[in-house]
Amino acid sequence: MPDLAPARPGPGGPGAAPGTDSDAARLADLGYTQELSRSLGILGNIAMGFAVVSPVVALYAVSMVGTMIAGPAWIWALPIVLLGQCLVVNVYSELASQWPLAGGPYQWGRRLLGPSFGWMSGWVWQFAVMFGNTTVAYLAAPWAFALVGATPTPGSLVAVAAGILLACMLVNAYGIRILSWFVSLGIAAEAIASVLVGFALLLFFREHGFSLFTETLGAEELSGGSTVVAFLAVLAVAGWGFIGFDACVSTAEETKDAGRQVPRAMWWALLSVGLVVILNAMAVALAHPAPQSVVAGEDLDPVTTAVTTAFGSWSDKPFVAVVLVGFLACAMASQGGAARGVYSLARDGVFPFSRQVRKVNSRQAPIGGLVASTLVSCTGLLLGLNATAIGSLIAFGTAATFLPFFLVSLAALIARLRGTWVPSGHIRLGRKGTFLNVLAVLWTAFEVANVCWPRAVLAPPGAPWYQIWAGLLGTGVVITAGLLYLVVKKPQNALRAAQAREESAPGDRAGEDARADRAEGGPADVLAADTP
Repeated sequence: MPDLAPARPGPGGPGAAPGTDSDAARLADLGYTQELSRSLGILGNIAMGFAVVSPVVALYAVSMVGTMIAGPAWIWALPIVLLGQCLVVNVYSELASQWPLAGGPYQWGRRLLGPSFGWMSGWVWQFAVMFGNTTVAYLAAPWAFALVGATPTPGSLVAVAAGILLACMLVNAYGIRILSWFVSLGIAAEAIASVLVGFALLLFFREHGFSLFTETLGAEELSGGSTVVAFLAVLAVAGWGFIGFDACVSTAEETKDAGRQVPRAMWWALLSVGLVVILNAMAVALAHPAPQSVVAGEDLDPVTTAVTTAFGSWSDKPFVAVVLVGFLACAMASQGGAARGVYSLARDGVFPFSRQVRKVNSRQAPIGGLVASTLVSCTGLLLGLNATAIGSLIAFGTAATFLPFFLVSLAALIARLRGTWVPSGHIRLGRKGTFLNVLAVLWTAFEVANVCWPRAVLAPPGAPWYQIWAGLLGTGVVITAGLLYLVVKKPQNALRAAQAREESAPGDRAGEDARADRAEGGPADVLAADTP
């Protein structure tokens, strides 16, 4: 984990007057009023990140696809992706420590490289989260059918997934406290379905030795016989397993002492989920009675097969129920994060229909953002109407998410090298931070290209072309729409004007703080700048 350093005293910080709400004061320093309910502690923030990264969703969604592509050896992709994501969390930690705001990539990008880049980063990130919700809901739908013993059609999968998104919206509309209760229930389900079951399978029900993880069982034939090509595809799929830690940032304005606690929560969420996912991937592979059947595409649910073989047929329905609860908790937390990102853009008036989208209901929930994000996520489900689309939707959701990881890491690196951003929050990594930032840019650039690469192996036989090109198509549409909005509506002008008013207001606390940052060579002078 990163080193912790004391923050520079300032308004709302260590030097705040007794009785002052330091979190609200810090938010005011950054130009906003406290509209959301700040009621989460560190454990609540960790829970949000844990639920979105989710061991259940991470592993049970990709284990079948990974094994079909590269055999049992696919699990070696997991620690590689986990290490790569740790590089991203290093960058995010410094940024969240200094600017603990909802809509992190948008807020950080405009302070690092200017309004145009910041707005585009926020636009891409926002749609990435909403498309991620699409994928989670679609992946949850088969478990709902399994619970009642029904066989789904592509259309019914889409319909149930849409119902899941609507139900999650209703839960989120009741506010952060109700959401945190449901998330806690999901984490309890995660503990049963992941930790307890995983350890039991690994310790008492192994069918194979650890040498199994050196075998592909001929799975590379799907990739033209190349193990390298197969492993690259697995790295793309495994990327889905370690995204979502930025949900901790989404609820930063509802977390107490957010500048300190959000970075810690991101580390706890990512590392705890990462270790559980690797544990369970090993346990399922070693306990599965016939891994070759998974490689051959005969067993489309290797996790349930391993569990029911080990514990008996009686465990089928209870296990499915627990897994479904985990998926629902992930969908609720992810949708909550998406809504708060939309809210962050809309309150600055730089999102379509901002006046409606920025609305907060009586329970201090971003109801406008919830409706908007749910509509977009439901639209993404259309990708799965003509054929089963698990592999394509994983690629779709993963590609959309890694792009903002790359944009944020790139913006931080450019600002560091220019000398226009020197981290001044609680976390400051110095030269080590610059080195890790370089590695984060290289890792995310590689993964964006790798995930977007069109692969027929991730789509069912005979799938339509748009499922094969799902990753590139999704990111291309989002970027094109964002550029058109940037050119036509010019949201960057509104951001420049708002910043100019903020800095010129006499006696304004935010303006004074910005001028102090400029005098110290800090980031405030970058906020008013723009990058073509």
